[in-house]
Amino acid sequence: MATRTPPRFVPTLTEVVQGAAATPASAPVAEEQLVHRIMQRVDLTLDRRLREAIAAVVVEHSRALAPALRQEIEAVVAAAVSEALAEELGAQGKPPPSQR
Repeated sequence: MATRTPPRFVPTLTEVVQGAAATPASAPVAEEQLVHRIMQRVDLTLDRRLREAIAAVVVEHSRALAPALRQEIEAVVAAAVSEALAEELGAQGKPPPSQR
């Protein structure tokens, strides 16, 4: 009995055949895995982009708010210093200096 050599493109038992041997039951699993992988990628992209967008908005608002905050802080500090000076001078029995 002569042994025949199989054609060149016929898969052997050691090779995994993709596609043709897939059973109908494996299709939903493959689809679920695909959806899961896509959702992971979308999640990572959204997370990065949202962080960047939020950071840009925070910086923009901080820059716009800085002058008003500076003015308010200066007023509060000036009032606190004036009050402390008045209390200190009042404790010593001296009249407070006139404010300009």
